[in-house]
Amino acid sequence: QVQLVESGGALVHSGGSLRLSCAASGFTFSNYRMRWYRQAPGKERELVAAITPAGGNTNYADSVKGRFTISRDNVKNTVYLQMNSLKPEDTAVYYCNAVSGLLNYWGQGTQVTVSS
Repeated sequence: QVQLVESGGALVHSGGSLRLSCAASGFTFSNYRMRWYRQAPGKERELVAAITPAGGNTNYADSVKGRFTISRDNVKNTVYLQMNSLKPEDTAVYYCNAVSGLLNYWGQGTQVTVSS
């Protein structure tokens, strides 16, 4: 059974930091590109960060460049999103996504709220 379980979301003050984790199981994690998306109330889901299967390449939305870092541990089958210098506009539900060819899996999301 495929599972992606996010954790680490919380309420934090502006300027603070959080690290999100997404634990994967039920598929060969190291074969999948991993992505973090977010969705704020009333807005479309947007891609925040992505990492290639071996972790050699990453890319980020312009809005988070220099503040967020995506990483992965293919032994622990976990992908991380380190978020620094958080802003109120980063408030959203953050989702983990795994992609390989036509296979596409989603987690249930974790809430991040940044107070001003």
